[in-house]
Amino acid sequence: MGSPGNVNDDPLAHRSAFAEPLYRRYFPASCFATLASWLIRFLFGWSAWELTHSAFWVGVVAGTMLLPTLLFSPLFGIVSDRINPRDGLLVTVLAHALVAVLAAVAAALNMLSLGSLVVLAILLGTATSAHTPLRLALVPRLVQRGALPSAIGYSAMIFNTSRIVGPAFGAWLVARFSVGVAFIVAGTLCIVAMLSLLGITVDSAAQRGPMAGFLTELRAGFSYALARRSIRLIMGLTLLNGALGRTLLELLPAFSGQLLDGSAETLATLSATAGIGSIIGGLFVSRLGGDQLRLVRLVVVCLAAAVACLFAVRWLGGLFQLGTMILALSMNTTIAGTATQALAQLTVDETYRGRVLSLWSMLAMGAPAIGAIAIGALAQSWGFPLVTAVTAGVATVLLVVLRPGTR
Repeated sequence: MGSPGNVNDDPLAHRSAFAEPLYRRYFPASCFATLASWLIRFLFGWSAWELTHSAFWVGVVAGTMLLPTLLFSPLFGIVSDRINPRDGLLVTVLAHALVAVLAAVAAALNMLSLGSLVVLAILLGTATSAHTPLRLALVPRLVQRGALPSAIGYSAMIFNTSRIVGPAFGAWLVARFSVGVAFIVAGTLCIVAMLSLLGITVDSAAQRGPMAGFLTELRAGFSYALARRSIRLIMGLTLLNGALGRTLLELLPAFSGQLLDGSAETLATLSATAGIGSIIGGLFVSRLGGDQLRLVRLVVVCLAAAVACLFAVRWLGGLFQLGTMILALSMNTTIAGTATQALAQLTVDETYRGRVLSLWSMLAMGAPAIGAIAIGALAQSWGFPLVTAVTAGVATVLLVVLRPGTR
């Protein structure tokens, strides 16, 4: 963690992640891997809508891409505390490439059915459930403590720039070539990311004495998180943010299809506006220091703004108005999500970092997975305007019950 007198280790002092040589080498690998992931996710969502024209099945596919995180992320959190996270990322990026190649082969053989799409989505979700805690464990080892909010903010910008470029690039590839070609491109991007990761060298995980069994370490991680009020609050805010705003963003293919014309270009436009909002949110957080009270207050304000966005859906119409709402929703949920991750990184003891951050990941990605299935099913019968209003009402009650300002 560094000496107390070093300004670079002061969590209240802002330091750019790009001042760190290891992070500068990691940055291109993160860009290529994240772009490939968003391209695959776009292609899965678009294929699900083309096959079914059903908000429910789009929600199922979106949910199955995220649901494995809920099941496996804590186990991979233990793994990330034990191994060199760089080596683990090489394996998970390779797994993404294999999923893309399998999807390309299925598309070329006209075997990309709803069933095969769900199976591939589960495989992708499993690879992601390992990739995320490994990435979260690696980033703090690339930068000094004072640069953590900056690194997390830039990671959010990478993630959400890819949300713009990935769908737009995917829509162009589908229109100009085919879904199969687009999957091959995604696989190629994964390989480029792996080559870039090979240029990063970090030490193996520090030895903590004899390793206990997985279940013992899993219980220890849960006990550590539950025993600390600050971490309980962070996890509660993360869960609310994931269930509130991220769910609708995962359902953009169905949202676009039900309320607008449903073309690939419309979906790409909405995905791009979501990406722009998230880039703004990530850039905003990247300029913050480590004042934890300020970060908590910022999360609460952004969650309240996200509630307002969901309430507004029933009164909006047309691509411009709905796109503006998606931009605002994405910006606020990105700030809230990125700030809760920064809070977790700044709060957790190094020994438990992988396990606690895997819990954060489980909630941040698992909540939208369950929400996508539930809201997708409800929207199929009731429509998005009513369902989003009900979701906003429930979220308002939960935010009041949580009362983060009193903790």
